[in-house]
Amino acid sequence: MSIYKRQDGEEQPYWPCGPFKLRLPLVHYRFESVEFVQALILFVVSLAMIPLLQKYLGLPYEIALAYVFVCGIGFMIPAFLGVPMVPGWITPAIPVVLLYLGQFEPGPEAIQALVALQLLVAAIFLLLGITKLSSKVVVNVPSSLKAGILLGAGVAAYMGELKMGGRIPNTPITIALGTLVCFYMLFSVSFAKLKSKKGFAQIIGRYGMVPAIIMAIFVGMLVKEYPVPDIEWGITIPHFKGMWAYLPFTVGFPSADMFIKAIPTAIIAYIIAFGDVIVGTILVKTNSEESRPDEKIDTDTDRIHIVTGLRNVLHAFFAPYPGLAGPIWTAVTATVADRYRHGRKAMDSIYSGSGTFWIAGFLSLFILPLVSFFKPFLPIGLSLTMVVTGYLCIITAFKQAKMPVELGIAGTMAVVLAMHGAAWGLGVGVVLHIFLERKFQSSESVAKTT
Repeated sequence: MSIYKRQDGEEQPYWPCGPFKLRLPLVHYRFESVEFVQALILFVVSLAMIPLLQKYLGLPYEIALAYVFVCGIGFMIPAFLGVPMVPGWITPAIPVVLLYLGQFEPGPEAIQALVALQLLVAAIFLLLGITKLSSKVVVNVPSSLKAGILLGAGVAAYMGELKMGGRIPNTPITIALGTLVCFYMLFSVSFAKLKSKKGFAQIIGRYGMVPAIIMAIFVGMLVKEYPVPDIEWGITIPHFKGMWAYLPFTVGFPSADMFIKAIPTAIIAYIIAFGDVIVGTILVKTNSEESRPDEKIDTDTDRIHIVTGLRNVLHAFFAPYPGLAGPIWTAVTATVADRYRHGRKAMDSIYSGSGTFWIAGFLSLFILPLVSFFKPFLPIGLSLTMVVTGYLCIITAFKQAKMPVELGIAGTMAVVLAMHGAAWGLGVGVVLHIFLERKFQSSESVAKTT
């Protein structure tokens, strides 16, 4: 229950605060049991960033876990400030970010490089959100370049999982079966039909990736690809004091050269994230307008930009993050929106669903038995997230490109991007767009017009 109640057809109650609409749990919205339970499992995906923090930034496990707590605070901010979507990383950009970080030595240098990237991403979000120019800027990016960015991110995601020494070759049975179950539940036509009928499929369908992760964990232990966890009891204590030695205040702030190197990756990350903003807005608006006339939902794009920019600032100074701070976790937002459309009894408000999820996810980080149980299985959560992201990127890329020439440019750009990084990929895409898609006037036609 909550203190403030919404009248049918009105917006969920809030406290106005400049460009934000403050909403607090149990004050402005109730807790939702399904999202609470879902978060108790899916918080493992947030823990899955730990292996990347260890490998690319050179962080010890305890420090990487403290970074995750900062990320958890950032995840709760959007619902508090009036954003109706479940936030996440800029997941499709992760392969591109890792290619960028691969240029730097793990440790202070890589941390500085990531700080530079995250500050640039924050600046783009804040500038376009404050000036209200976001939609105008991205609309003018050619479809072939958008498709190439998404396709390149998808290819890079699969390459990272499939390469020798990657997670799929190392644990093929676990990841393959987990991926198959995950794909079936999220993308299968037959499972969608089963969910439309009341029954077991509808119940487990509410939980998105959770069943696939649980199944993969038990299969991994059964075939001995993953060890049985050593469960610890108590409360998780974040190592915030030790974390200070790995922040820019200690290791130093990035040089101008690092900021210049980060520009192509920052541009690509923003273009991908803006696509996520559009996807999230469509998911929320479609379900609310078609199925829930009892609630008016404000999906202000500028507010989403400002909140996402602030989260990236938080990360840059207190937990530089390879996943960056993105506006939406697509898979969870889709499951929340799907449950939301079943009426007010199923979910009182879209804010109660999205707000509950990450509050529960943050609280889960303090439950040491849960954290220690999932510790050996972090690669599973990361792998399933990356392959789902790769699949969605490829689908979205082909929707962007309509003409054969656009597909050709996108495909070429994607291969270069996946193999050589953002700067080369973006450069090749721009050159091909100019030479293959632009219509140049001949000297005769110019003379006629004058």
